[in-house]
Amino acid sequence: MATPTVANACSVSEPTTLHQDANIESSTSAASTIDIEHVPVNDDPRQWSPARKTTTLCIVSLATMVSALASNIQNPSNSAIEADLHATSSQISWTLAAFLIIQGNFPLIWSAASEIKGRKPVYLVASALFVVGSVALALSNTIEVMIGMRALQAAGSCAAMAISAATLADIYDTHERGSTMGIFFAAPLLGPALGPILGGSLSQALGWRACFYFLLVCSAVVFLSFLILFKDTYRRERSLTYCSALQRLFASKDRVRSTSKSTIAGNESSKDQTLVKDAEKQLQSPDVPDNISAVTSTPGLDDTLIPFPPYFRILSRKNNVLILIANGLIFGFSYSLSYTCSLTLADRYNYDAFSTGLVLLCLGIGSIAGSVIGGRWSDRVLAKMMEANGGKCYAEMRLESSKLAMLWAPLSVIGYAWACEKHANVAVICVMLVLIGFTSIWMYTCTLAYLVDANPGRSCSAVAANSSFRGSMAFVSIMVAVPLQNALGDGGLYSAWAGILVVTELLVILVLRKGESWRKESEEHEFTC
Repeated sequence: MATPTVANACSVSEPTTLHQDANIESSTSAASTIDIEHVPVNDDPRQWSPARKTTTLCIVSLATMVSALASNIQNPSNSAIEADLHATSSQISWTLAAFLIIQGNFPLIWSAASEIKGRKPVYLVASALFVVGSVALALSNTIEVMIGMRALQAAGSCAAMAISAATLADIYDTHERGSTMGIFFAAPLLGPALGPILGGSLSQALGWRACFYFLLVCSAVVFLSFLILFKDTYRRERSLTYCSALQRLFASKDRVRSTSKSTIAGNESSKDQTLVKDAEKQLQSPDVPDNISAVTSTPGLDDTLIPFPPYFRILSRKNNVLILIANGLIFGFSYSLSYTCSLTLADRYNYDAFSTGLVLLCLGIGSIAGSVIGGRWSDRVLAKMMEANGGKCYAEMRLESSKLAMLWAPLSVIGYAWACEKHANVAVICVMLVLIGFTSIWMYTCTLAYLVDANPGRSCSAVAANSSFRGSMAFVSIMVAVPLQNALGDGGLYSAWAGILVVTELLVILVLRKGESWRKESEEHEFTC
């Protein structure tokens, strides 16, 4: 099972010759290294049946939809919560802000854990936290408890957002990911679209606590789906994070063994060597029966489970940083739009919560259409470019398909801005929302697929970094949206956002032109370090 190949790919060999192999590795160019995404493994997830892959896709899509639904299902009930819990409007705002900041940044922990312990254990632990948070929210009697439990609920729900894209990268090859990401990403877009309608309906019929009981049922279904139907897609041989952690373990054990030779009896050194050799066996691909789990525990490896090294490795590449900024700006815009649009419809059109939810559904419909169609178009463009390039593929080809939506996104935002400013017929606003959702998410689907393709072996860390940027930008945009809306009006605010989207598009084009050379430069630097 290609054991020597795996060891070479991960820069790990016999513990006694670690430094020697590191020197050999440093002299090896990036071009001569193995494609870690295609290292042979037992029970290869990419060889699973279409039914098994579809089941996995449906489970992670359901989990991400429920996670996204949790972010705004309470919004129509805020007035009732404020009255029932004797809270201030500022405290109510913190229930949303706490959710967004935790949901954006806690994935760094989940992604690191999933690259060491596997996807399924992380899904189960996180889903259990989601269930506990939903129960506590439904029973909460003070606003302080509610803020804390919204943070706990966010910590549990965000794992699906963090590692689902990496899960799909585990089972689908590069040329399939555009369509798959498009279908997958329609789910978390459907959640925010349906959230206001469901939340408003449940709150009016059964009270605000019904929203969280509904989330409790959904999170329980997600937990049982992962427990019973989900098969772990993680294979440690294809994880650069695992290989790096294992190498750090080898290095630490090597230092301990060197010190112990001069101070400790030989039997202690022998015991330590046995521990390291046991760890080394975890990296290799032994011929084990298919019914044995491919994810096992490595002694001492849990101590290296720190989320920041892989996160900083993602941020060390210029192409990643620019795409992360672009994705963060797109999501900051989306949250600002949905938040301020509901205020505009309530204040200037006198819409109730349910009618506002119906209008915002247009944004969700456009987003879902852009995600699915944009993903399929991305795969089509990639296939044509590969054919023209002699069958060879590089990650930046994925971004070519995003150019089709770039012209229309800023124009549709400007159209929305002045339709709201001039109090145009709500039908015009609905059309603009469909176009905004379609074009902005078309671009996002391409850039998210690019992040996965451009970081083989670190796809989970890349998606977690994306979640961090996205959540932080959303947090900031929510905090400044209303003051800017009051100062500039919808016309000025969203004309400014149109300009920001133009800058976002320029960042994507810059990566399209320069990204390949930046990646190669970064890879060569990493292999010489």
